[in-house]
Amino acid sequence: MSEEILKCLYDIKRAIEEIESYFPDREKSFEHYSENILLKRAIERDLEIIGEAMNRILKEDAKFPVDNAKRIVGLRNLIIHGYDSVSDENIWGIINNHIPVLKLQVEELIG
Repeated sequence: MSEEILKCLYDIKRAIEEIESYFPDREKSFEHYSENILLKRAIERDLEIIGEAMNRILKEDAKFPVDNAKRIVGLRNLIIHGYDSVSDENIWGIINNHIPVLKLQVEELIG
C-alpha cells in the first residue's frame, strides 16, 4: 500500500474518531443531533473529509477494498454541492449504520 493511501486511511480514521467524540457523555440521540446545528455541521465536515480521502484513494487504486467506496465519495459530493438536499435522517443513518463498518475496514487495512 502506498504512503498516500495510508495517509488517507489515517485521515478517514481520524474523522471517524472525531464523529464518535461528538457523543461522549450521552447516548446518540437523533433529536440531539437534529437540533444542534454546530454538531450537524461538524459531522458533515468530517464526512466531507472521509469522502475526499476515499476519492484520493480511488484515484490511485480504483478497486480499493472498501465497501461502498464510490458511495462515500458520492456523499461527499452531495454534502458539498447538494447541501440543500442533505437530510438529517440520511446523515443519521450513515453515522449509525455505515460509519462503524467503515471504521472496522479502515482499522483492518491500517493493521
